[in-house]
Amino acid sequence: MSELTRLTVAESAELLNAGKISSAELCDAYLRRVGEADSTIRAFLALDEDHVRTAAAESDKRRAEGKPLSKYDGIPVGIKDCISVRDERCSCASRILENFKAVYDATVITKLRNSGFIPFGRTNMDEFAMGSSCENSAFQKTRNPRNPECVPGGSSGGSAAAVAADEVPAALASDTGGSIRQPAAFCGVVGLKPTYGRVSRFGLVAFASSLDQIGPITRTVEDSAILLDTIGGHDPADCTSLEAPCGGFAEGLKNASLKGLKVGLPKEYYELDGITDSVRKTAENTIEAFRSAGAEMVEVSLPHTKYSMACYYIVATAEASANLARFDGVRYGYRSPSARDVLENYMKSRGEGFGDEVKRRIMLGTYVLSSGYYDAYYLKAQKVRTLIRRDFEEAYRKCDILLTPVTPAPAFRFGEKSDPLQMYLSDVFTTSLNLSGNCGISLPAGRDDATGLPIGMQLMAPALAEQLLFNTAYAFERR
Repeated sequence: MSELTRLTVAESAELLNAGKISSAELCDAYLRRVGEADSTIRAFLALDEDHVRTAAAESDKRRAEGKPLSKYDGIPVGIKDCISVRDERCSCASRILENFKAVYDATVITKLRNSGFIPFGRTNMDEFAMGSSCENSAFQKTRNPRNPECVPGGSSGGSAAAVAADEVPAALASDTGGSIRQPAAFCGVVGLKPTYGRVSRFGLVAFASSLDQIGPITRTVEDSAILLDTIGGHDPADCTSLEAPCGGFAEGLKNASLKGLKVGLPKEYYELDGITDSVRKTAENTIEAFRSAGAEMVEVSLPHTKYSMACYYIVATAEASANLARFDGVRYGYRSPSARDVLENYMKSRGEGFGDEVKRRIMLGTYVLSSGYYDAYYLKAQKVRTLIRRDFEEAYRKCDILLTPVTPAPAFRFGEKSDPLQMYLSDVFTTSLNLSGNCGISLPAGRDDATGLPIGMQLMAPALAEQLLFNTAYAFERR
């Protein structure tokens, strides 16, 4: 059965369609794997085994009747704990929502169910998706399957660790400033951040609404394309959802090639202080692999990159301050038992329910939105955001796609970055993509010489250019 848990989504579908395995066998294998590994990895906050087995039995019944919902019917997919699944806890790894159960399915969950995929547990995360290490969860610390002494990355560390540990073939996650790509790089798997609006955010608990995007974490580029085919597309329930055609990405991989591709190398990403030798070596090897496959390497400039971290942490915290105001101890979520009036209830419920990192970002966001500081900080950050987006537009006039590291260094040890500013720098290569709204993907590309930990490289493409992104990533992956 251990062989089943190493199958990709595409391989699982092939065996299911050929009648060589059943969904019940596949799901049982993953449930056993979680039982074996998760006491150490701790990727899952919750997993309803009865629900999974019932869904698998229903899938097998559909196949027996010749009525599968799709060729992927019966394959489990992990779900980050900020995506609503009806009648399951949706805590965002926070005490303030510890006992909250979702009353409806997010649009991405509805689309998974419509194709027969089985929601498989709730994966751990940094509280309200605020963090880069999965150390900010209110309930447990997820460990990196490649080295349990190291963090899996964040905020989607649970989803990345679950896929890397063979506990699930794929998982959904969310990316606000690198929260899919960074943990995927740390754990040695594939992480996709789609174009903003390509995937519905209906049912995703908001952190920063103009930056958040749901995407898949998978073992292969093909699986990533399969998942985007499934969850992408316009949704009338999300006013930011794009009406652009979406689908056929997996089928389009047959045309993948690097020959003649113009690959941009943003000089600001490669000149940054703090890049470790192993990351720099991996980048050099990746560039050479592209060049030897027939790609043309072009130096480009993204001159406002140096402002992206400051810009991101102003915009993101401002939006977080507004979004998290709804958790007030009145309507739902945690309510302090010792509060004596409305004001005390509001202050104590939030003070006791939120963790330190969430409080830090709420206070910063409230500050930059306050009277007298709005123009100096928030408005200026929005103007810089426009300049960052224009930098990308100008770069894509000279090249087809951009290639950069995902992080300056491999996964770090627990507690190593206790200084919040040092922690924030883990996202130095990823935040600008969210500010621009374009798409990007993290790919395993090498290993650290000293520790053997995975190192990822990032491909970035213009908005709605996911097919180009997938084809480039797939061609590189095959090499």
